[in-house]
Amino acid sequence: MESRALLAQPGLRTRDTGWALLYFLCCVLPQTAPQVLRIGGIFETVENEPVNVEELAFKFAVTSINRNRTLMPNTTLTYDIQRINLFDSFEASRRACDQLALGVAALFGPSHSSSVSAVQSICNALEVPHIQTRWKHPSVDNKDLFYINLYPDYAAISRAVLDLVLYYNWKTVTVVYEDSTGLIRLQELIKAPSRYNIKIKIRQLPSGNKDAKPLLKEMKKGKEFYVIFDCSHGTAAEILKQILFMGMMTEYYHYFFTTLDLFALDLELYRYSGVNMTGFRLLNIDNPRVSSIIEKWSMERLQAPPRPETGLLDGMMTTEAALMYDAVYMVAIASHRASQLTVSSLQCHRHKPWRLGPRFMNLIKEARWDGLTGRITFNKTDGLRKDFDLDIISLKEEGTEKAAGEVSKHLYKVWKKIGIWNSNSGLNMTDGNKDRSNNITDSLANRTLIVTTILEEPYVMYRKSDKPLYGNDRFEGYCLDLLKELSNILGFIYDVKLVPDGKYGAQNDKGEWNGMVKELIDHKADLAVAPLTITYVREKVIDFSKPFMTLGISILYRKPNGTNPGVFSFLNPLSPDIWMYVLLACLGVSCVLFVIARFTPYEWYNPHPCNPDSDVVENNFTLLNSFWFGVGALMQQGSELMPKALSTRIVGGIWWFFTLIIISSYTANLAAFLTVERMESPIDSADDLAKQTKIEYGAVRDGSTMTFFKALPTGIKSLSLSFNYKKRANCI
Repeated sequence: MESRALLAQPGLRTRDTGWALLYFLCCVLPQTAPQVLRIGGIFETVENEPVNVEELAFKFAVTSINRNRTLMPNTTLTYDIQRINLFDSFEASRRACDQLALGVAALFGPSHSSSVSAVQSICNALEVPHIQTRWKHPSVDNKDLFYINLYPDYAAISRAVLDLVLYYNWKTVTVVYEDSTGLIRLQELIKAPSRYNIKIKIRQLPSGNKDAKPLLKEMKKGKEFYVIFDCSHGTAAEILKQILFMGMMTEYYHYFFTTLDLFALDLELYRYSGVNMTGFRLLNIDNPRVSSIIEKWSMERLQAPPRPETGLLDGMMTTEAALMYDAVYMVAIASHRASQLTVSSLQCHRHKPWRLGPRFMNLIKEARWDGLTGRITFNKTDGLRKDFDLDIISLKEEGTEKAAGEVSKHLYKVWKKIGIWNSNSGLNMTDGNKDRSNNITDSLANRTLIVTTILEEPYVMYRKSDKPLYGNDRFEGYCLDLLKELSNILGFIYDVKLVPDGKYGAQNDKGEWNGMVKELIDHKADLAVAPLTITYVREKVIDFSKPFMTLGISILYRKPNGTNPGVFSFLNPLSPDIWMYVLLACLGVSCVLFVIARFTPYEWYNPHPCNPDSDVVENNFTLLNSFWFGVGALMQQGSELMPKALSTRIVGGIWWFFTLIIISSYTANLAAFLTVERMESPIDSADDLAKQTKIEYGAVRDGSTMTFFKALPTGIKSLSLSFNYKKRANCI
C-alpha cells in the first residue's frame, strides 16, 4: 500500500504539470498570436445596387489574405459587414457601435462625408483605427488622430492639375465642377490667375438632372476648347455622350477629368474622334502582380450577376475598389507586426477606449506596402497619404500591347501613359515633343478634312465640263493640285467647300471675323487652301503654313493707247507756248533791226556805183527783208542780207545765238520723240489716285489689301474711302 502510494505521487505531479502547461497555452498564447482577427465594414447601398463595389473589394481582399498564408500565417481574418442608406449618419453611428461591441480591430467606411464624420468621431473617442478610402473634406482642428485615408490629398491633386495646365501652356481654361467640393479640390488652379497669366472660367454642372447640353452649347459658342471636369466617373460617362452629341468631340478640344476612374470608362466610341482627353490614374498596372490581381477581380465580376449600367467597362476594377483592397492589406500588415493584439468589446456609451488602439494606429501609419495603387506611406501627423505617383494618361487610337491579361491589354490599347506626377518631385512628362509631332502627322491618315476655299483664278476655279460634276471634281487650279499632292503624301481625305460669304477674312470693329478665317476659328473647316495673304492680325487667330508664293501690294492701271504721228507731229518736241514765243521773238527782232537800220547811216548805200555824185541812196533792211533775215537765221540757212553797221550786227549776232540754242534743243527732243513714244503717267502715288476721279479703283472686299489701307494714316486712308471699296468686278 505504501509503495503503491509512493509510486502514485510522481504521476500526480506529471498530470498537474500538463494542466498547468495547457492553462498557460490557453491564456497566454491567444494574447500574443490570436487565431482570429475581426475587422468591420460599413457600406452604403443605393437603389438597384444592394452590394457596392467597395464591399466586394473588401471581401475580395480578406479572401486573398486568408488564402495567402505568407502575410498572416497563424491568423484568420474575418469581417463583419453592416449596410446603411446613403447620407444616414445616425444609422452609421448605430452600426459602428454594434461592430465595436463585437470587437473589431479597425473600421472601414462608410464613403460619404456626413456618415464618415459620424463614424470617425466615434472611432476617435474609443481610439479604434478608422480606415477611409474616399476623398474627404480636410479637418480644420486636426484632432481626429485615429484615422488614415488612402485617397490622395486634395491639395496634391490640385497641384497636379495646375502643373499639367502649365505644361500644356493653356492661357484660357474652363473649370466645370459637379458640386461645391470640386472648388476645394481645385483651389490651387483657381488661385492661378493671380500668379500666372491664365484666364479661368468656372461653370457648374446642372444639379438634379444630367442634361448638360445647354452648358455645353454655351461653351461651344464661347470657343472654350480647354476644359477641366471635376465630377464622378458616372457623371463623366454621361457628359462624354452629350459632348459627342453636341459635335464637340473633335481634335480642337482638350478635356481633362479629375476622376481617378477615367481609365475604367468604356471610351471605345470616342477613340477615333481625334479628341484630346487626359486624366490621372492611380492604379499601378505596369506592375505584373497588380495586373494579375486585376485579372482575378475581373473574372469574378464577370461571373457575377449583371450590374446596372454605370458606363464602366465590364469587370474593370475601379480606383475605389483598389483603395479598399490596399486598405485591408495595410491593416493586415500592421497586425502581423503587432506582437500582442487583444481585441476587446467596446461600448459607445461608456467612453472607455481600446487599450491597444494608439499602438495599433501607429503601426498602421508606419506600415509600407506597394499595393494596387502604388507605393503606400502615411503622414504620421494627419494620417494622409504621402509620396504617391499619379500616372498621366491620354486617350489614343492605338496604344501599346504589353499586358498579360485581357483587361490590362484593353487599358494599354486605349490609354497611353504620357507622364508621371509625384507628390514630392512634381511633373515628369515622358511623351516628348518629337513623338507628339510624329503622332500629329500620323493621325491625319484616313481622316476626312473639311477644306474651305474661295474662287480665284488660277488658284481655284470651276472645272469646265459638258457633264455635271459633284464634290471635289467641280474645282481645279493650283491650290487643288497642291491639296491633292498633300493628300497623297499624308493619306488624308478632303472635302472642298466654298466659303459661304465669299470673303477671305477680315476683322470688324467688334473683333469678329468673317470669310475663311471665321470658318477656321469656328472649326467649321479644318483647313483653308487658297491664295490667303499672311498678315499679323490673321496669325493671331489661325496658323499658316510656309507661303507657296511671295507677293506685295501694287497699283495696276491701264497703259495709255499709242497715237499715230500727224502732219504737225514735228511741233511736238516743243510746246505751243515756246513756238509762239519764238515767232514773236522773230517778229520783234525784225522790227528792231528795221528801225536801227533806218537810223544808222552805214546801212544806206548808193544804188548806182558808177555815179558817185548821185543823191539817191537805198537801205536793204526793209520791213520784209528784216523779217526774212530773222527767218533765215532761225532756219540755219542765212540770207544775202548782211548788216554793215555795228548796231545792226549786234542785233543780228544776238538773234543768231538765240536761234542756235533753240535749234539745238529742238533737234535733241525731235530725236527722242522719233525713237521713244512719250508715256504719260497720271498716277505717281496713292495720293494722286485718291485726288482724281477719272480712273476707278478698288480692292477685294474684306481682303488683306483693304485691311492694309484701313490701317493707314488719315491722309492716305481717304484712298480706301473715296469709292467705298469697290468690288473687283468694277475695278480696272
